[in-house]
Amino acid sequence: MLLLVCLMLAGLARPAHAVTQVESYDVAARVDAAGVLSVEATITPDDQAGDLVQRFATTQATTDGRQYHFTIDNIRVTSAGGGDVGASVSQDGAYTVVTVPNLGEAVVLSYSVRGAAIATDDTTTVGWRFLQGLNVGVTTFDATVEGPGPFVMIDCAAGPPGTPGACGWYTGGTHDQQVPAFHDGPRGPGEVVQAVVRYPEAVVAANQELVTLWTLDRAFSIRPLPLALALLVGLLGLAALWLVHRRFGQDARGEGTGPAVVASLRPVAAGQSEFTVEKQVRPGQVGTLVDERVDPVDVAATVVDLAVHGSLVIRELPRSSAFARTDWEFLPRGERRDLRPYEQRIVALLTPGGAPGLLSAVGHEVGDALDEVQSLLYDDVVARGWFARRPDETRNIWTLGSRIALVVSVLLALGLIAFTAFGLFGLVLVALSLGAGVIGQEMPARTPEGTSVLAGLGVLRGQLLTQPTTEMPRGREVAELSEVLPYAMVLGGTERWLDGLVATDHDEASDETDLPWYHGPQGWRLVDLPDSLRNFVTTLEGTLVER
Repeated sequence: MLLLVCLMLAGLARPAHAVTQVESYDVAARVDAAGVLSVEATITPDDQAGDLVQRFATTQATTDGRQYHFTIDNIRVTSAGGGDVGASVSQDGAYTVVTVPNLGEAVVLSYSVRGAAIATDDTTTVGWRFLQGLNVGVTTFDATVEGPGPFVMIDCAAGPPGTPGACGWYTGGTHDQQVPAFHDGPRGPGEVVQAVVRYPEAVVAANQELVTLWTLDRAFSIRPLPLALALLVGLLGLAALWLVHRRFGQDARGEGTGPAVVASLRPVAAGQSEFTVEKQVRPGQVGTLVDERVDPVDVAATVVDLAVHGSLVIRELPRSSAFARTDWEFLPRGERRDLRPYEQRIVALLTPGGAPGLLSAVGHEVGDALDEVQSLLYDDVVARGWFARRPDETRNIWTLGSRIALVVSVLLALGLIAFTAFGLFGLVLVALSLGAGVIGQEMPARTPEGTSVLAGLGVLRGQLLTQPTTEMPRGREVAELSEVLPYAMVLGGTERWLDGLVATDHDEASDETDLPWYHGPQGWRLVDLPDSLRNFVTTLEGTLVER
């Protein structure tokens, strides 16, 4: 029975490790002319001793993405008689935490606050949550706030931290109560009581510390000023890029000049046309002029053109097995026309030292030397007067400039996004830098002569795509169709001209060496030429790309 009574009494007993209620929380506060708030709070607990904890928030968010910062210092906790009670002060993120261990009698908590005096038009509003973050409830709360002069308004809010309502009562400036006074209670653990007193700015100076918080909405604000600036700079930037491209990137045009005749399929008899090339324009030059670049297809077309015109023979070797890779041998020939520097370099690479070369053996050397071949071709088209400056140099200058602009604009955009509301303006700068890089690839401009030749190539391309392949001079069909083929490779229509070559074969005999420029393995026929040439070009271009 005695044990049962003891257990019942233990169950009814309050825990000894925490105060269960603060009977009164009485505040005497004073605001000085500099806006510093000095607070002295007398906290009287109930008759149960235990730890008391109060957490003061050092920040307060606003509704416009900003945050007030408060500095709480000079914190002291003493007994009513002024003795030390062993309180501790710590920081927990955005909170200053005051802990009073084993509180069993009234204590006095004193501290000062900087940052609670906020400028509001021509007044200063001093607002502070005297009761906040307490780990226990409060039965009654009372506060007075003295100032250095007359006030113009007082207010009070109490309740849950997120949605406080009205206090019990507050008064001030009356005959009976000159000093603003505030009363509320009871309040539960963690609830707040905030007193507000407004003074003329001449009486109390503002000392708020208002920090702007980073948010996505703020960084990329669409308010009138940031949006208008972004749109204005974007439109002006686009207009500037357009004007620059129009001024420096458009092909020049000479007055009274039309398409230059580069090559043509000229009638020589009824139903017969002959392919004639003017001004010794070569397929590699044609490809470079058309797209302002030296591509692998331009090199491949040059190799075929060199073979067609007697500089070498492309010989397809028999496969060692049905699944082995095809290889080609380049045989030097003595029938050489005058070669351009880039053509001389290609021949030297394919037939090293004037000896036959295998594509599998010399292909990597050709690939490694592609930059040199490209450079010679760029020099060649400039020497012909088609470009005032090498197209690759023009692109490189613009690429370098746009990359520098991109780095600068990205750094500027990051700064604008991190610290201002002008993130859209930063993105516009980045977009314009990227646009400059894109425009820069189109900046190589042809001279009047280059423009005229380009127009003539357009006429030639139309012929290559429409001219009947069966209208070659009698007895010279293979030679004429072969001469057309390299130009079709860069301008279009390759398949139809290859079909024209195939159509010249009227027997079932093998044609290993019938073509003077392309030889096949045993049993090879002209009908195999399209597949053979496609494989050759694909392999050669792949070798160039893999360099």
